[in-house]
Amino acid sequence: MMPESQPSTTEPAPLRGIRVIDLSATLPGAQATQFLADCGAEVVLVEPPGGSRLRRSAGWPVLARGKRSIELDLRSEEGKAALDTLLRGADVLVATGRPDSLARRGLTAEALGEKYPRLVSAVITGWGTSGPWRDLPGYEGVVMAKLGMLHAKRAMAQRQGPAFVSVPYASWGAGQTAVHGVLSALLERETSGRGQHVEADLVRGVSMIDTWQWTAELIGTRWPGAYETVDAYTQDGEPRGHMLFPLLVAPTKDGQWLQFAQVEPRLFVAMLKEFGLGYMLTDPYWKDIPRFEDQKRRSELWEIMLLKVGERTLAEWQHAFDTNPDLSAELFRFGQATLDHPQLQHDGRVITVSDPVLGPVRQPSTLIQSDGGPLVPAALAPALDADHALLESAPPAGTAAAPAAPAGLPLAGVTILELGLMFAAPFGSTQLTDLGARVIKIESLKGDTIRNVLPFPESGGARVMQGKESICLDLNTDEGRAIVHELARRVDVVLQSFRAGAAKRAAVDADTLRALNPDLVYINAPGYGTDGPYGAKPAYAPSIGAAGGFALADVPGALAAGGSLEEIKQTSRQLNQAGAVPSLQADGVSALGVASSILVGLLGKARGRALGEITATMLGTAGHALVEAVTDYADRPATPIVDPGLHGTEALYRLYQASDGWVFLSVRTDAEWAALVAELDVPALAESRFAGAEARRAHDDELIAVLAEVFAGSPAAEWERRLLAAGAPCVQVTETVPEAYVQNDPALLAEYAVDAVSPIFGEYQRQGPPIRFSRSTTVARGGCLAGDQTDEILTELGYPADRIAELRDRGIVA
Repeated sequence: MMPESQPSTTEPAPLRGIRVIDLSATLPGAQATQFLADCGAEVVLVEPPGGSRLRRSAGWPVLARGKRSIELDLRSEEGKAALDTLLRGADVLVATGRPDSLARRGLTAEALGEKYPRLVSAVITGWGTSGPWRDLPGYEGVVMAKLGMLHAKRAMAQRQGPAFVSVPYASWGAGQTAVHGVLSALLERETSGRGQHVEADLVRGVSMIDTWQWTAELIGTRWPGAYETVDAYTQDGEPRGHMLFPLLVAPTKDGQWLQFAQVEPRLFVAMLKEFGLGYMLTDPYWKDIPRFEDQKRRSELWEIMLLKVGERTLAEWQHAFDTNPDLSAELFRFGQATLDHPQLQHDGRVITVSDPVLGPVRQPSTLIQSDGGPLVPAALAPALDADHALLESAPPAGTAAAPAAPAGLPLAGVTILELGLMFAAPFGSTQLTDLGARVIKIESLKGDTIRNVLPFPESGGARVMQGKESICLDLNTDEGRAIVHELARRVDVVLQSFRAGAAKRAAVDADTLRALNPDLVYINAPGYGTDGPYGAKPAYAPSIGAAGGFALADVPGALAAGGSLEEIKQTSRQLNQAGAVPSLQADGVSALGVASSILVGLLGKARGRALGEITATMLGTAGHALVEAVTDYADRPATPIVDPGLHGTEALYRLYQASDGWVFLSVRTDAEWAALVAELDVPALAESRFAGAEARRAHDDELIAVLAEVFAGSPAAEWERRLLAAGAPCVQVTETVPEAYVQNDPALLAEYAVDAVSPIFGEYQRQGPPIRFSRSTTVARGGCLAGDQTDEILTELGYPADRIAELRDRGIVA
């Protein structure tokens, strides 16, 4: 394939002039600083002797692109002095590690704040710096296992028990929430003149990906008679949830698997008609389709729909997608093939960088685009210690003076006008309400569809509405548009996520609204793009999960199944659970990127580097979350692939069955291996075939067999106690969905949840803000009902009571 073009940048990089010192040694820190570098920050990667272990990752050319490298031994006095030199001239510090390790290295709020008062320091831990889990090893797999995430995805595996999750959801969540903390602290520093300390962690980060499972568990516990939380499939593998039908996963006649995306009621109707099943909409037998009370009709409809897809080839289905604007489906893609997606190509979101050592490296462009181009030019990853000379240009010793600064919400005074549906983009602005932003949500007269996704009224949208104000109006009327236009004159940010062309048709596009408010930060956050071959298609988490590679990353062998109806059902279940589990899906991944994009826009404006029309798409964000899998070049290191049984990627990073449950083992270093061997005291582990990492890789299957036999001999809780005490990371797998687990454990609830008030639930506990600040505060509000603040907002705009009543009577507002 010929190299893609590299679109030119058209705007000033919003973070140019910001220096970031990167001490992180793991993926979440690297992804956080990659995002900052992609926005123009000067990121100085401080590497240990021999270089960062991330250099062995296939994603290194992207994770380190545009960064500088200095090799330092931070255990030596000389290395510590050099780091001090760097920090004196830095704006941001990013580090990863366990709380005690960070404290020993002097990376605490107190130590850093005293020496570098203008510095914004961010640390990323596994579990947070307090609470019952603070000292546990912070590896991705350990966090996911202990939290219950591997149990939540158990239906991916064709066996009983938890399933390994390959997508680094927790790392992405931690990295992006750290970005939110850094950017909001920098924005606050613009007025206060003082930096502060920011804490993010994998547990809180991954919790930001959940759409509504926390709410579902809350309702099921509080009102067990009114609503019951159930699995998507029965014990026999038959569909139980109604969402499985509009989000159908099925193979074509020629064996290509499709993920449909027909969640809106009108789109599901269009799907049935395209399938030749329109008669079901009026047939009494199919009454209430697809929300059936009985299992018989659920199973019958599933089989009918699976077979209908199999009546046409992929080419025939593609013709239907091209000619029916209300029908959409995605092919399941994986790894480097995701970069071939026509929409990514159209948007210029795939670039090829010529590396002098690696050759052409095909990779995602910047997550954010401004006026259709990347924020910064394509860049190379640095050679080790290539920028040691930076130490010679550091500022002189001494502490720069900084004024005292009060506590407060870092985004106090920021107002966001939100025009969007469902979850991915709207939850991006929701996250900023925790930091003090005011978000005014525009809804249709009936309210956002997400409010009624779950059977319990309003519960589907409970999380995405947190902290917001809602006004319901008819955007198709002149009066409705006039209200939105008047709001646009008064706000700082407009966030819209409509399909391509819809914003312009509604007169809420960037040109229209920025003509009314030239200082407006305008964010497009659609599923696919603002134009192009897929721009007008609906995008939901499962469809982006299929197109962006999330599903096949978790179940790479699913498509190898045969073609009988039972085998089709099996694969359909696997692929659905890989892309549609509410706790772990593409919507939440994208929402985190949307929040980062809004903050970049705000900070760029505050620094005199205002951007043009900002765009971040769900599909484009997927490539950044899966950077190790998608980065493409010759002789690249192999991406770890989960085994067919979905236990893990290798003997020492894997699920094992204990005598009464499961454990997850995560032995990543020579010291941890030595601790494991000493504690288990199994002669076979001391044999030469397992001596050294290379030998263990060569005999991986044999090592699995030895360890599987050992772990089967004792209970999971005992293995966790023994091996953690010995220094070999191993935890008992929690076999409860994470949201229920946290809600039913008082210590975890106290650490990871906060009190709030909701118009639906009254007083309740919701997931807490994912960021902690040393000085700034956060807030945790409940949700709102559709149109709750219509009258208040209109009054604020100057509408008198009689005019509001008239608009309501005429169906303009509700």
